[in-house]
Amino acid sequence: MATSDIQVKELEKRASGQAFELILSPRSKEAVPEFPLSPPKKKDLSLEEIQKKLEAAEERRKSHEAEVLKQLAEKREHEKEVLQKAIEENNNFSKMAEEKLTHKMEANKENREAQMAAKLERLREKVGVELWLGGNVPVLHF
Repeated sequence: MATSDIQVKELEKRASGQAFELILSPRSKEAVPEFPLSPPKKKDLSLEEIQKKLEAAEERRKSHEAEVLKQLAEKREHEKEVLQKAIEENNNFSKMAEEKLTHKMEANKENREAQMAAKLERLREKVGVELWLGGNVPVLHF
């Protein structure tokens, strides 16, 4: 739009500023707009260009599919590793629990045997004292 198409009409002047009105002239038919109103027409594509675009799209699709499959395989591999680690930790825990229980049972058995030996020793001492004193000897059943 050229500056000759614009008229400036002053309305009032004040100390604080001034007011004015811009009057635009009507558009002429010969005037060429500065920007096109519709996008430029695309050129007709040849069969060869269309084929190249289709091949490029197919390559992109295959590449994307391969990437998705690769990520899926990596995810499955990670899941297998996590599962294997969990199984291994569970087995280790089971072994440790079994060893701990076995150790505890052996300690209990040794304690029981020591207590029985102590009781038997006290009983022998008691029987020995009674024999020494001339009393009856009780019969022991094991």
